[in-house]
Amino acid sequence: MPSTPKPLPLEGLRVVEFTHMVMGPTCGMVLADMGAEVIKVEPIEGDRTRHLLGSGAGFFPMFNRNKKSIKINLQSPEGAEVARRLCATADVVAENFKPGSMAKYGLDYASLSAQHPKLIYASLKGFLPGPYDHRTALDEVVQMMGGLAYMTGRPGDPLRAGTSVNDIMGGMFGAIGVLGALIQRGISGRGQEIQSALFENNVFLVGQHMLQYAITGQAAEPMPNRISAWAVYDVFTVKDSAQIFLAAVSDGQWATFCQVLGFEDLKADARYFDNNARVSMRSALIPELRRRLAAFSAADLTAIFEKAGLPYAPIVKPEELFDDPHLQATGGLAPVRLSDGPKAGQSAPAALLPFTMDGQRLGVRRDPPYEGENTDALLSALGLDAQAIRQLRASKAVA
Repeated sequence: MPSTPKPLPLEGLRVVEFTHMVMGPTCGMVLADMGAEVIKVEPIEGDRTRHLLGSGAGFFPMFNRNKKSIKINLQSPEGAEVARRLCATADVVAENFKPGSMAKYGLDYASLSAQHPKLIYASLKGFLPGPYDHRTALDEVVQMMGGLAYMTGRPGDPLRAGTSVNDIMGGMFGAIGVLGALIQRGISGRGQEIQSALFENNVFLVGQHMLQYAITGQAAEPMPNRISAWAVYDVFTVKDSAQIFLAAVSDGQWATFCQVLGFEDLKADARYFDNNARVSMRSALIPELRRRLAAFSAADLTAIFEKAGLPYAPIVKPEELFDDPHLQATGGLAPVRLSDGPKAGQSAPAALLPFTMDGQRLGVRRDPPYEGENTDALLSALGLDAQAIRQLRASKAVA
């Protein structure tokens, strides 16, 4: 007999999500992947993220799986009332609009919790309340002002990280806050507001470098110019101009490194007797390693390091991960339907949350929704009959 699917941890939880772009949708996706019913409230014209080009083309299909969609015009009094009725059925409301935006529609935490004290409300913002909270934040803005772009780029050339690190992690921290609030609600019976912010997330990311300065008195250098904690920890250009990352981060790994590559003379060199000595001599050691390693192919080094259990990595582009044998073997990717754009209706593999529960990855139960795909069903569940729904649609309160 087929086994009964195990219940997901957040089954039975309802989340109403007023979000767009990446940060807010990430929070909702984490909760949805863990089993919550997540209802995405879109404007009448649909979430604009659906139609972004370039680096934004993957936003909607990546961060909106396992959700339902309802289209509501919050600027319409009737639409705002529908949204409030929907929130009255929710355990969690999540939003990532400018401060004060939700209050205009009676959808802020103070308004909703007055009637529903068990409500958990997640606000995902650019800044936590304070002198900066009036500013418009983007991932790039906080990377620049929060030290991350300085650390990523070369000296004098600040460079944002190559993906939406603060948006994604800010949404994840919002979801962590929601999970903590759910546990506390189970004890106290009351909900609370959770706030997560891009700038504070970025500061958390560079916190190790702040403490590095506090401990050593020396400012952290940008990553391309840093003083590494390990002597061998770098990208090397080898035969046929291929590149590979190689590392030896302990004295034992250094001994193995020298042995398997035939560099016994370096192992015996007193200048390199331990890791700190090798770090202090890095300006001489790394050029010598670059010269020697240029005789090896990337395939040769991969085989040698794999057999020896040494850290190594090929330099991989994102599109090459679709064919990664580990991701394929472990179920790290799952197909999602593309709901918008020139390939609407087709499917593509999407990365799943990077953890297992009871030995299983959390998969895709529901494809990213089409615009307003669940509007009628959700309105019916609120007690509205077909005529009332037609009237709301005719007045452009819903779509």
